[in-house]
Amino acid sequence: MQKEILGIKTEYIEKGSGEIVLMLHGWGSKAELFSGIIDLCGKKYLALAPDMPGFGGSDEPPEPWDVDKYADWVLEFLKPYGPKRAILIGHSFGGRVIIKLSEKKLPFEISKIILIDSAGIKPKKSLKSKISLISYKLGRRVMSAWPFSRIWPNAVESMRKKRGSADYNAASPVMRQTLVKVVNEDLKHDLPKISAPTLLIWGTADTATPLKDAETMEKLIPDAGLVKIDGAGHYSFLEAPEYVNRVIGSFLDIK
Repeated sequence: MQKEILGIKTEYIEKGSGEIVLMLHGWGSKAELFSGIIDLCGKKYLALAPDMPGFGGSDEPPEPWDVDKYADWVLEFLKPYGPKRAILIGHSFGGRVIIKLSEKKLPFEISKIILIDSAGIKPKKSLKSKISLISYKLGRRVMSAWPFSRIWPNAVESMRKKRGSADYNAASPVMRQTLVKVVNEDLKHDLPKISAPTLLIWGTADTATPLKDAETMEKLIPDAGLVKIDGAGHYSFLEAPEYVNRVIGSFLDIK
């Protein structure tokens, strides 16, 4: 399905009826990966899963966005449905957006939250990474100056590619700047503001958002419980779909 939200062409999946269950995907992902959870939730609820701006079949935002902009976009997406209550499910970046929503005055009640390998806690920089960043900035400054920029015109871009993550290097200019805005915001201070019962589902081998993040969230969110998926990585819901669906089904009382 497709509609325009804040001037952005948006692809989304809709299935079932009843109370809304909104699913927000991770960075570089798309709603389609939630197909198993959508089928499950569609048995009892109105399952909604949009491709957020810049991902899947949806257009990019007109300018670099931060997490707050994505949260506002989610509220605009939900507005036509006029929900009084909603259940929110987020994976990785989608979880980050859900955490951001907790600090906003919402026109509906969040009845339950499920965070799967969620982002939102900014990792502390090690001494090695700090030195690497300083070296990169110094090298970029030197190689951008004349005469180095004439002798080695591609040097700065080459340095950026070597340092940048796969997500950063694969993104367009707008989405690269968006990624920088997103990952540099620490949402730990918002976790105590989450009042809804919250289920945390986490792969024990997740290296993108490590298990210690889940343990921090469980500690700071007032009503939270953690389910660990042994041996699973950052996409635990795809690596152990049957088990994750049973956990979600129990939490959302889906028979």
